[in-house]
Amino acid sequence: MRRQMGFGTIAIVAGLGGLLFGYDTGVISGALLYIRESFNLSGAMQGVVVAVTLAGAALGAAFAGALADALGRRIVLLFTGLVFVAGALLCAAAWSLPALIAGRLVVGLAIGVASMLTPLYLSEIAPPEKRGAIVTINQLFVTIGAFLSYVLDYAMTFLAHGGGGDDVVWRAMLGLAAIPGAALLIGMALLPESPRWLLAHQQEDKAKDALTRLRPGRESGEEFAALRQDIAEADKERAPFSRLFAAGARLPVMIGIGLAIFQQVTGINTVIYFAPTIFKDSGMTGSAGAILVTAGIGLINVILTIIAMRLLDHAGRRALLLVGLVGMFVSLLGISACFAVGLHAGGGHLVAVLVIVLIAVYVSFFAIGLGPVFWLLIAEIFPLAIRGRGMSLATIANWGFNMLVSLTFLDLLKGIGQSATFLVYAVLTGAAFLFTYKLVPETKGRSLEEIEAQMRG
Repeated sequence: MRRQMGFGTIAIVAGLGGLLFGYDTGVISGALLYIRESFNLSGAMQGVVVAVTLAGAALGAAFAGALADALGRRIVLLFTGLVFVAGALLCAAAWSLPALIAGRLVVGLAIGVASMLTPLYLSEIAPPEKRGAIVTINQLFVTIGAFLSYVLDYAMTFLAHGGGGDDVVWRAMLGLAAIPGAALLIGMALLPESPRWLLAHQQEDKAKDALTRLRPGRESGEEFAALRQDIAEADKERAPFSRLFAAGARLPVMIGIGLAIFQQVTGINTVIYFAPTIFKDSGMTGSAGAILVTAGIGLINVILTIIAMRLLDHAGRRALLLVGLVGMFVSLLGISACFAVGLHAGGGHLVAVLVIVLIAVYVSFFAIGLGPVFWLLIAEIFPLAIRGRGMSLATIANWGFNMLVSLTFLDLLKGIGQSATFLVYAVLTGAAFLFTYKLVPETKGRSLEEIEAQMRG
């Protein structure tokens, strides 16, 4: 029997997939300032450099579920780390714009797989009473990755000013992403496979071994029997892709895709990708100052995500979603009002401060609600027979609308202005609240098998 491992260690290593996601999401906002100078990029081509990673992520997510079901969660995550390292190094060494775009595409493929598969793996190895906190480790690592990228962006402004050159700065920013990729690769080599996947593939001895490693010092016989029974039921169905649209799966599919879309159309990634632009539009002067404030908001995101980890298994998923959406709605209305007042009153320092405060509030409520809860719920609500495919479909929708919102944000700003743009996001947040109130169930404290029975009705 293989050596037992501390569950915290296992969860943290697995959560490195989220770090890849967060780091690349955040770092590109600063790197673009220098990439555009090196390659003399137009606004449209800057959009392509961002969007190609999002397109790659959607493509990676499309295949992640089928790969995870066929090969195993662990082996696919291990390979994902390798792909991310290769993509990061290609970006750092890019000798031309096509090479950079190719590297960004490879990175996107890895991010898409990791963003879907990390919460799936964590949900399947976590005990029911800790699943909320454990799966949210993935979202915590996303926020840590984004925060680290903002800090790096700010530090690199000094390298640029010190004569380092635009070319050196962005290559360092993108190339450093290879470090968490390598950490994921090494870490996953040491971790057990999902017991659920092993049982589903008739590897009972390995499943028992994995569960023992995951539950050191704890009797796991009852849990193992429940897993075996659930998988036996799933085997009777043998879910083809069309099973996603069968009567028993329609509700989880609707919830998964709905939350995936709402997580993006409520505007969070406009803040992540374009925060320095937003702050400068509000009246702040200086790029370095805008990047520093963005780093501060990134730190708030990390802190509130840690708080959410403590609350998810106590307050519940549904309650945090509803509270978070109300807070996002109010803060978005406030941001819209600030920009409206600023336009008519000539802007100024006060408007800039209010926008910073309200964006911090908006990010805080996202961090305790829609941010972590979406990834947790899609790892919980799908039946085992279609869990990989269902999560893949929801993740594709998430990345697809991420790309759509990112590509339209600057055009919206130019077309209807800052105030109207954030008002649109506020209206969509209100729609997300109604959707959650009507359809999203509470899954706190329930095993995945109990949730499956509940969703079947």
